[in-house]
Amino acid sequence: MPRPQGFTYDTHHDGTVRITHHGRPATTLRGPRAEAFLTEVTTGDPQLVMARWTGNYRRGNERQARDHPRNRH
Repeated sequence: MPRPQGFTYDTHHDGTVRITHHGRPATTLRGPRAEAFLTEVTTGDPQLVMARWTGNYRRGNERQARDHPRNRH
């Protein structure tokens, strides 16, 4: 699986965390979720953590599976 890349995050004065992917908004975290994210992103691989928190971490054979004859409707 290729390593995620292109994620950045900004923290705002009200505690909100905004995660972007290649400059496009991916998700916004507030309250306890924002605090948990900030703790995790400082202790782990930031790109992988942001990919997981945004749900953008499943990249592999999904596109191939979608085109398989068994999955066409």
